[in-house]
Amino acid sequence: MSKASVSSSEIRALLMQDEEYKNEYERLKPRYELIAQIVNARQEQKITQAEMAERMGTKKSNISRFESGAYNPSLDFLVRAAASLGKKIEFSLR
Repeated sequence: MSKASVSSSEIRALLMQDEEYKNEYERLKPRYELIAQIVNARQEQKITQAEMAERMGTKKSNISRFESGAYNPSLDFLVRAAASLGKKIEFSLR
């Protein structure tokens, strides 16, 4: 019997064979890793997007767009997002 679905890791492995896709994936990887860290911290603290927005002094729609990757946040936004969760942003050049 054949599989009815394909896992996301199998799709990613196939896509990563394309050099252009691979380069763009690597370019965007730090951005999505940071978004995932903020989303995980928010969820671990059981804070809604609306609560986080209130703490940051912004709109819930901004949090939603940020978490979906549809919003290119400023450094100030990232610092405020982290602070609203009791966290700090750290950067390094390598």
